[in-house]
Amino acid sequence: MSEGKIRIGIGGWTYEPWRGVFYPDKLPHSKELEYASRQLTAIEINSTFYGRQKPESWKAWEKTVPDGFQFAIKGARYCVSRSRLSEGEEGLAKFFAQGFSALGPKLGPILWQFLPRRKFDPDDIARFIDLLPEKLDGLRLRHAIEPRDDSFRDEKFFTLCRDRNIAIVFEDSDEYPLIEADTADFTYARLQRMREEIETGYDEKSLKAFAQKARKWRNGERDVYMFLINGSKIRAPAAALALQERLR
Repeated sequence: MSEGKIRIGIGGWTYEPWRGVFYPDKLPHSKELEYASRQLTAIEINSTFYGRQKPESWKAWEKTVPDGFQFAIKGARYCVSRSRLSEGEEGLAKFFAQGFSALGPKLGPILWQFLPRRKFDPDDIARFIDLLPEKLDGLRLRHAIEPRDDSFRDEKFFTLCRDRNIAIVFEDSDEYPLIEADTADFTYARLQRMREEIETGYDEKSLKAFAQKARKWRNGERDVYMFLINGSKIRAPAAALALQERLR
C-alpha cells in the first residue's frame, strides 16, 4: 500500500488582509492561487457552499495548481440546510453536475457541514449518506461530514460513516463539539482556534500536538487533510505554514 500524505491548507485563496502578510504586496490577484498552491498542499473551497462554479473555473484551477496538490470542496448549502437531508436528491445531482471532476487527481474530499441546529436522526442521516455518490465521472469520491451538535456522538452515526468510508471531521473549535472517531481511510481536520496576537495563530505547544496527531492519523498509509480555517483568519496561512514546517 502506498504511503499516505499529510496535506495542510487554508480556506480559499482570496482574502485582502493576506496581502503583505502571506501574499507579496505587488502580487497580481490573478496569481494568488498559483502562489498559495506552491506554499501549501491543499485548499478548502468555500464558494461552492454558496453557489455553483463554472466548468471553465474548475479547468483553470486544475491547470494552475501543481501535481500532488488537492482541493477539498464544501457541499452546497441547499443540500445541507433542508429539514430532511434525505429529500435532497435533486439538489445533490445539481451540485455534482457543476464540473469539478475536471480536477482529476487534484480533487480531494467533499465536506458536508451540517447546521448547528441539526440533531442526529439515524434514518434521515442514513438516507442522506445513501445519496452520496461513490464515484463521479470515474473518479473515486471521498466524503467528510462535519456535525455541529453533540447528538452525533453516537455509535450508530459512527457505524453509518464507517460502512461508507466517510470521515467525521475533527473540529478544533470553541463553538462546536469535538468528535474524534476513526471511520474512514483518511482524516479530515478543521482547526479553528487561531488567535491574532500569536504570529503563528496557534502557540508552539498546540502546533506540536497537531503535528503529532497528524503523524498518528497517517499511520503509514492514510491520507490526512488539515485546514487552518476560521478563528483569526488573517493568521491562517502562517499557522498552516508553521504546522507544515513541524511536519517536515
